[in-house]
Amino acid sequence: MQTVESLLTYNRQNSKLAIRLISPAFGHLPSEMAQQYGLTHRKPHYFFLFMLKGHTRHGVDLQQFDVKANELLFILPHQIHRLPATKEGTDYFKLGFDENCLSRLPKHYAFLVNPFNSQKIPFSAAATARLKAIFEILLNLLSTVDTDPELILAHLNSLLAEINSAYFSTDKSPADDNLTNYIRFKLFVEDNLTAHPTIPEIAQKLALNTNRLYTLVKHYSGRSPKEFIISRLILEAKRRLYYAESSTKELAYDLGFNDPDYFSRLFKKVTGQTIATFVQDLSGN
Repeated sequence: MQTVESLLTYNRQNSKLAIRLISPAFGHLPSEMAQQYGLTHRKPHYFFLFMLKGHTRHGVDLQQFDVKANELLFILPHQIHRLPATKEGTDYFKLGFDENCLSRLPKHYAFLVNPFNSQKIPFSAAATARLKAIFEILLNLLSTVDTDPELILAHLNSLLAEINSAYFSTDKSPADDNLTNYIRFKLFVEDNLTAHPTIPEIAQKLALNTNRLYTLVKHYSGRSPKEFIISRLILEAKRRLYYAESSTKELAYDLGFNDPDYFSRLFKKVTGQTIATFVQDLSGN
């Protein structure tokens, strides 16, 4: 699996922003350059694929997603992305941008925490038309490398607002207190994953009692807080095993486990496979 660290650095479409937009007739890398990155890599930046016509299939963290017309697939930094080996649909937009672009926007978008673990978002006909219009404006702006970055960021902000609105249904508003607290929980877990915080510690940090924390995490994720954290640790283990070779002992310590044997048993309990079998299956793909 190849690194894509330099993709937005050396192939950016704006002189001051690490951002790149691709459509069927715009922005494609030369085939020999694209081949250097391979089909599978760990994303160092945000990536969006918006299908207008046709369909395609992409892998995200070892899951396959069929993306059809009027659907958008988004991939977050550190997720494993597998590109399709066959041709994409006939009309689409692909957008990649880094954390710096996101930090310069006037607000944060809750969907980027992906609270419902849904990588794919459907759009209504009206929302599709609006999204297409914004992408077309961005394409025009990125056709010239010295475009004022503030113009690009203004339309990127509009794009993310549309996506955020579609991600959250009317009965699952990001302004809801329970959902807000669940998003805070998920962010805390991400920021402290390898420290293995206890559930009472997390509840205290979030100013919640443990019963309420359990209820809201169970409601939104289908798991208890402890199960959620274990699942997230195992997912990170899978990502690292897929991305680079590492001994079980090294991986265990990197993920905050003091006992590599316990980590191995936990991996097998959650996945149904030993680490060796999981790696062997990966090499056979």
